[in-house]
Amino acid sequence: MNILDELKDAKIVGITGHVRPDGDCVGSTMGLYNFLKVNRPDLDVRIFLQKPGDEFNYIPRIDEIRQETDVNLVCDAFVVLDCSSLDRIEPFAELFCNAKKTICLDHHISNKDFADVNLVEPDWSSTSEVLYTTLDEEKIDKDVATCIYTGIIHDTGVFKYSCTSKQTMAIAGKCMEKGIDYSDIIDNSFYAKTYIQNQILGRALLESVLFYDGKCIFSSISREIMDFYGVDGKSLGGIVEQLRLTEGVEVAIFMYEIGEGEYKVSLRSKKIIDVAKIAAKFDGGGHVRAAGFSIKGTVHGIINQIGALIEEQVKQLS
Repeated sequence: MNILDELKDAKIVGITGHVRPDGDCVGSTMGLYNFLKVNRPDLDVRIFLQKPGDEFNYIPRIDEIRQETDVNLVCDAFVVLDCSSLDRIEPFAELFCNAKKTICLDHHISNKDFADVNLVEPDWSSTSEVLYTTLDEEKIDKDVATCIYTGIIHDTGVFKYSCTSKQTMAIAGKCMEKGIDYSDIIDNSFYAKTYIQNQILGRALLESVLFYDGKCIFSSISREIMDFYGVDGKSLGGIVEQLRLTEGVEVAIFMYEIGEGEYKVSLRSKKIIDVAKIAAKFDGGGHVRAAGFSIKGTVHGIINQIGALIEEQVKQLS
């Protein structure tokens, strides 16, 4: 696919990604937005997204993101990136449904091919990598490369997850050749934490629990604790990854309360367990080594359900 070919007849183009945008969502959506602003200046291109975390403030043109929908807008083309299903782009689904042509670029194995044109590569590291292959390399400038590199490092855990391939590294290298500040991108968007974030991380680690003979670990943060520190879910990024690094652990589980008795659950695994299969049982999605879902229940009730599914996979593999 060549994205410019797909948009050749368009005059108004909308772009969006999934709710609670992470690094790959921000990187891919803003990468396409910046690319079109430079290479199709005749286009009326608009990006709709929930507010990204402050760690992404270095992304070019990020202040041009529209956080409110426009019910009267009819786009000639509407592009969804890093999203596996229509319900994940709320509150902008109406813009998608009203568009004359819809396009989806994604890498989630759970993608339902819900657009008119779909490019889904489940074995690739990130949607940012998928996006790169749809762009003319000669037309990619430093701003676009900054966005794509951001998406790649976030969905590969800075190149350490199993989804990292030779192509992933080659694309990252080509982005570096554009003169991006690659060290600052990694430090400032992936590793840097505020003092409050470090406090919550410390609390999550202190109150974590090992189970299944030390092969699994979980921790949870209640709404009460989040209110005490004055944070939302965006401030809890990286906790599940830190749990995953615990020696001897295969599966890490982190959850935080998003409503009365409702939790957002993040799953990570190292080498054996397919957490995407577990998330799918709860209408969630993701990747073999990183997935998530939302669920109502109690912390221990949810953990018991996840634990049973982990044990089921272990028995199947033995």
